[in-house]
Amino acid sequence: MPDVLPASACLPPRQGRDGALLTWLMPGPSHLSQNAGRPAELPMRIAVPQEIKNHEYRVGLTPAAVHELVAHGHEVWVQAGAGAAIGLDDAQYLAAGARLAADAAEAFARGDMIVKVKEPQPQEIAMLREGQLLYTYLHLAPDPVLTAALVKSGAVCVAYETVTGPAGGLPLLAPMSEVAGRMAVQAGAAHLEKSQGGMGILLGGVPGVAPAQVAILGAGVVGTNALQMAIGLGARVTVIDRNVDRLRQLDLVFGNRITTLFSTARAVEAVVLAADLVIGGVLIPGASAPRLVTREMVSRMKRGAVVVDVAIDQGGCFETSHATTHAEPTYVVDGVVHYCVANMPGAVARTSTFALGNATLGHALALADKGWRSALRDDPHLRAGLNVALGQVTCEPVAQQQGLACTPALQLLG
Repeated sequence: MPDVLPASACLPPRQGRDGALLTWLMPGPSHLSQNAGRPAELPMRIAVPQEIKNHEYRVGLTPAAVHELVAHGHEVWVQAGAGAAIGLDDAQYLAAGARLAADAAEAFARGDMIVKVKEPQPQEIAMLREGQLLYTYLHLAPDPVLTAALVKSGAVCVAYETVTGPAGGLPLLAPMSEVAGRMAVQAGAAHLEKSQGGMGILLGGVPGVAPAQVAILGAGVVGTNALQMAIGLGARVTVIDRNVDRLRQLDLVFGNRITTLFSTARAVEAVVLAADLVIGGVLIPGASAPRLVTREMVSRMKRGAVVVDVAIDQGGCFETSHATTHAEPTYVVDGVVHYCVANMPGAVARTSTFALGNATLGHALALADKGWRSALRDDPHLRAGLNVALGQVTCEPVAQQQGLACTPALQLLG
């Protein structure tokens, strides 16, 4: 008896998402059972390369996220060993329905959409192609070199940190801000130890000895999580912000356990000079962080004090800040220890991976199910995440910061 060809073999190619020509594929039985009752959709190839930034162990998709994407009919490729450092081995990804790419080159070559955590490094940018979708953190405002490289690549770049939420805020940035805010206190407390270059202060003190003075610049997600940790350790905490309503909320929750101050240049100077630990958590969505603490202020701080600049991804809010790595996290300026690690949550990579995945999966599904043009057209909050596309800068704060022309996203979506 001759082989029977599936009906799909007799059908011509059809146009897929965003105009791409795709051949018909007949799903196997398991695929059919997973998608019972769903409209037939064309699969997207999604690839997850291993992160290569210094001491970066997070991974773009968890096995659970892979399972969701596969259940929607998509094809997911994960670079072999991408999650091994945090206990997510290849067997878990295979069980979730992923396929393994031997190396980064194969992952980038196979993916219509690349899902990462950190901004692409030069060797990764070289593997991007025109029209390929990149879904990751970018933090372009303070980095004109990266912006220029992504523009030249022709890729479509959706940045987690500028995607907005219906209730306001930055929901894809929030989980890493939570992690970084909590870590900032841990890192600050550790580096206040004399062996780490600090003045030798225990953050919470002991009976008969005063606790450390902690100043937190910014009462957003980073600042709130930092103050929770600092209060829990017994420190004396002052929070500064320009949003009085936000300060009222914190006062309502924490009462006299914290001091709240409206942000002015004088208020910032006063608390910084009195502090043993200063945490910078100020953010302007999509733009460089404001430099609230000048070099002159740092020169008058206590010797052995510590600053933790969580805003370093966006350029930092201390004039003396420059990005460091987990391998060499600190440096000293005028006797003040600076901790300015640009990927702080990478130190707790397993927690961070799951927290980030919870936030990014919904939009990943929308991009894969609809294609980037339709997904961005339908959702103005996701559209706010488009930073660079097809050789054009589409994020106004990035364009303004770097003196570039900005093409409205809707203009590219047709």
